[in-house]
Amino acid sequence: MTESTWSFETKQIHAGQQPDPATGARALPIYQTTSYVFDSAEQAANRFALAELGPIYTRITNPTQGAVEDRIAALEGGVGGLLVASGQAAETFAILNIAEAGDHVVASPSLYGGTYNLLRHTLPKYGITTTFVTDPDDPQAWRDAVQPNTKLFFAETIPNPKQDVLDIETVSGIAHENGVPLVVDNTVATPYLIRPLEHGADIVVHSATKYLGGHGTSIAGAIVDGGRFDWSADPEKYPNYNTPDPSYNGLVYKDLGAPAFILKARVQLLRDIGAAVSPFNAFLIGQGIETLSLRMERHVANAQRVAEFLEQEDQVTKVGYAGLPSSPWHERARHYAPKGAGAVLTFELAGGYEAGIAFVDALELHSNVANIGDVRSLVIHPASTTHSQLDEAALAAAGVSPGLVRLAVGLEHIDDILADLQTGLRAAAAVSQAAAAVGGE
Repeated sequence: MTESTWSFETKQIHAGQQPDPATGARALPIYQTTSYVFDSAEQAANRFALAELGPIYTRITNPTQGAVEDRIAALEGGVGGLLVASGQAAETFAILNIAEAGDHVVASPSLYGGTYNLLRHTLPKYGITTTFVTDPDDPQAWRDAVQPNTKLFFAETIPNPKQDVLDIETVSGIAHENGVPLVVDNTVATPYLIRPLEHGADIVVHSATKYLGGHGTSIAGAIVDGGRFDWSADPEKYPNYNTPDPSYNGLVYKDLGAPAFILKARVQLLRDIGAAVSPFNAFLIGQGIETLSLRMERHVANAQRVAEFLEQEDQVTKVGYAGLPSSPWHERARHYAPKGAGAVLTFELAGGYEAGIAFVDALELHSNVANIGDVRSLVIHPASTTHSQLDEAALAAAGVSPGLVRLAVGLEHIDDILADLQTGLRAAAAVSQAAAAVGGE
């Protein structure tokens, strides 16, 4: 048996790591060091020239980090991975590794609020603009958004919070028709539920803080290079891969072959921008990945039960979960995520904004936090928190209404989760009844 033939469950435990050669330690050691001794001046020179890929400085690479990067890349089916300080850093690096000042991005509008802000407000300050497609389910909307200076498409596989599952094959096909890569955020799905590279995506990013880590203890981001996009097919379109980099002794990144994208991200962007992951956080992410499949199975099972429960409640006008047959994206979820549609779901309360606030405040088991992917059940009211900075049009595009509540369903016993949700629904009903009574006076 070789690593390439291992099943997912075996890779999540063993890929990228051997027992420590110095001590025989079976668990992944934490290499809590800033730098590494070179055997000779020649070895040092070779590593700086990329003739030998060994550690230089922990801002750029670290053995603990490297093992986790290789494991994530193996799970996604990519040629290389990079861990960085956060999910936001991962998507920022992924975009900046392709687009430069004067370039353009085509993106789905159904995005996490922080991602939308990055594309809508921050990157334009650096000369990179974005067109958000009018309808991510309409192939023509993606085609119509393309400009001569478009350098990449960006989307989430299972968007947070809207749950409008991306048609990866169609969107990647349109991207490739226009000579650009598709970059996808696979945080909600994880590679256990969806492997985007198998459906045509080129680059995958994760907030490893979420389900990969799984315990709400560490912040990190991950980038995986599919290794199949040809950066040299149109040298004028991607000069950053086809012309010498004066900051790296004239290195031409396309000459690095399949992992050109991920190596450029490491030796250029991580080197210069410095959003490095700590060795301890890398270790914690690695620990979480070892149980990823087991956790996701329970997350999905609980989420399916919660969605079915909420769909039967009078206080709930709509449930957003692609695992439900009532979802417009149910069949697409069955195609791309046959093991389940993840554990993040939303629902709208009839009482609107005030009912949403009352629901969240009444819960006891659920934690009101700005996070997903914890073993604990989590709740938040997006309109007043994660998406509060968006205008009405952007809120509508992201699927965020005043009474929307987002759940990240945890691993507790399902009976306890449902009992807590019933407490919240009673509180929401009380607010709605009080408002109705005032309106009727």
